[in-house]
Amino acid sequence: MSLYAMMKDLIAAFPDHLEEGLKIAERAKWKNPAKRFKAVVITGLGGSGIGGSLAAEWMSASSHTPIFVNKDYYLPAFVDENTLVIASSYSGNTEETLAALEQAIERKAEVAIITSGGRALELATKHNFNAFVVEGGNPPRSMLGYSITGLMSFLDFYGLQTPDYIASWKEAIEAMRNDIDSIHAQAKVYAEQLKNHCAVVYCTDGLAAMGERLRQQLNENSKMLGWSSAIPEMNHNELVGWAGGNESFGVIILRSDFEYDRNAIRADINKDILLKRTPTVLEWKAPGSSLISQSLYLNHLGDWVSYYLSEIHQVDIMDIKVIDFLKSELGKIG
Repeated sequence: MSLYAMMKDLIAAFPDHLEEGLKIAERAKWKNPAKRFKAVVITGLGGSGIGGSLAAEWMSASSHTPIFVNKDYYLPAFVDENTLVIASSYSGNTEETLAALEQAIERKAEVAIITSGGRALELATKHNFNAFVVEGGNPPRSMLGYSITGLMSFLDFYGLQTPDYIASWKEAIEAMRNDIDSIHAQAKVYAEQLKNHCAVVYCTDGLAAMGERLRQQLNENSKMLGWSSAIPEMNHNELVGWAGGNESFGVIILRSDFEYDRNAIRADINKDILLKRTPTVLEWKAPGSSLISQSLYLNHLGDWVSYYLSEIHQVDIMDIKVIDFLKSELGKIG
């Protein structure tokens, strides 16, 4: 099987990964914590870290425990023995995540790990940390179904007030499987509309992390530059910048049925403003009875759009040589 075909299969398997992730959590024999925690830090980067952004956003309406997402070498100063630190590194060797993990150990935080192996799994075994272990050997960006399931399962296990994510998982899985033909058809249309553009992803409340995820997939899979921002914040600065906008930009606005009414109005007005600068302004919305299920469906659609764009652009969907070069240069320094 070619690497290109492998990525296609991995994208197609997203609903399966969500389903299998739930089974991994059900089988897990995690040790119960001796206490409750005052704060949670989820640390991870790139394809391994985006799940933290999604989980934190989904949890914001239900969790009374603050959740901080860390994407750097250093943990925030408040991390101590009363903090739960969840480290997510698919390879288990992400240097920034390992540095943060070592600090969590030094500060005697409660640690849980999501990984397929590497140094992270070694540390989990050495210190008897709770671990959500998945099969390795794939691009981290293709393993979101596992990492986000591991995160939500850990947050639930550690007593945070999680929404009913299992019901949302099951609803999204069924919808994605039932709608797969229409998802492919729509993804091909969107890819044609977005080809050769700089991608701009805007989102209403609850979808900012999903917008970041879509932008990442367009970056890595489709080799497209772009950025993502959220409404209403972008209305206070970025909207003015569209005075310099033109048809080279392709805009995607992610919407949900759970928007604050004023943000829904803002999104409609924004769309009219943007259409005066570029004809390519697309609005995506997904079925589902919860924000989580709609988000998962949007992720699957976005993954397929990034796949079809890689075909149109005739680029190697698996190629991340520039990241490998960066890591090699960093390795020379030590």
